[in-house]
Amino acid sequence: MKFAIKAVAASVILASAGGAFAQKGETVKIAWLDPLSGLMAAVGTNQLKSFQFIAEEFNKKNSAGVKFEIIGIDNKLSPQETTSALRSAMDQGARYVVQGNGSGPALAIMDALEKHNARNPGKEVVYLNYAAVDPDLTNSKCSYWHFRLDADTSMKMEALTTYMKDLPEVKKVYLINQNYSHGHQVSKFAKEMMQRKRPDVQFVGDDLHPLAQVRDFSPYIAKIKASGADSVITGNWGSDLALLIKAANDAGLNNVNFYTYYGSVTGSPTAMGAAAAGRVYMVAYAHMNLPGELNKIVVDYKKKFNDDMYTGAVYHAFSMLSEGFVKAKSTDPVKVAAALEGMKFKSFNGEVEMRKTDHQLQQGLFISKWEKAGGKNPIDSENTGYTFVPLKYYEPYVASTPTSCQMKRP
Repeated sequence: MKFAIKAVAASVILASAGGAFAQKGETVKIAWLDPLSGLMAAVGTNQLKSFQFIAEEFNKKNSAGVKFEIIGIDNKLSPQETTSALRSAMDQGARYVVQGNGSGPALAIMDALEKHNARNPGKEVVYLNYAAVDPDLTNSKCSYWHFRLDADTSMKMEALTTYMKDLPEVKKVYLINQNYSHGHQVSKFAKEMMQRKRPDVQFVGDDLHPLAQVRDFSPYIAKIKASGADSVITGNWGSDLALLIKAANDAGLNNVNFYTYYGSVTGSPTAMGAAAAGRVYMVAYAHMNLPGELNKIVVDYKKKFNDDMYTGAVYHAFSMLSEGFVKAKSTDPVKVAAALEGMKFKSFNGEVEMRKTDHQLQQGLFISKWEKAGGKNPIDSENTGYTFVPLKYYEPYVASTPTSCQMKRP
């Protein structure tokens, strides 16, 4: 008994001494809440595997000396299902949650955590958003417990329109997007920013369609063809982009360029194939052929799963958490949230910074183009022999957009 008391006392002294490894050997449970069923299941499955694979890589070595464990739960791409998935995750001991597909589920998590964290001091949960890009999430709806690792819709459009304004062939643009907050924002920012940079550009169509429900995009392609558009801007992702591009290829729409946000996401590279070479552009914080540590992960992931690791924000999630644990000398989400604010580090896309005012990661963005893989860009997408080749890199300040966030800190 005396020994037990001494041991407990010793561990308390160690922890309070605040050694850099107060958290060494701890297991940190991270709940992943995204779709594993429905039309977007392929995207979710890839991203869950990405989290599990990169967790294993970080478990071999991370500066905090912790072990990461991923709990994957299907949220069926539904805000209601997400709320119950979050409850289940917390019951299983997760104090960190990650999600990315759909801004509706993202908002459901933020709302639930605002209430949970206020009512349950000592049991707080932090949310790392790796792909839900509605700007409102770090503006009018910003939350102290939410950190966004992807560039938001407005940041990507700032970089994309900065690139497109210098292309004389861009004269008539057609907008086609999913009918939810992200799609609405793509349409809004495309018109606003293009108007400011190239007022001569005409918008000849602006369609919104149901999210993850359309199986045949040929009627939309017929409208694009009839409009005389030379360019299409779309924030579509998953099956909604793959089927859109497939319909364009099937209709022989080869005189129109597509400017996308999510061209490398599961299904789209296969749908594009050789037929779309030179006609699809993408704005993103990464591409398949980045050098350094991420390159090794991309290569090893492909060897293991014969699949692409295209969600680089997953790497940012583990880098930032490991660094946050060291800085906070703890895995307690309250201390770690404070450590994440304003954090800067060198990453695969240059120096990144978690902006303190709104918890939006400031980062460089690439414009890349669908071309034959080879040379400096040997890694192809989905074994197509093609890849997104980087054309232009924009420093974080180019794509940075202001915030209206009035952060309420606990």
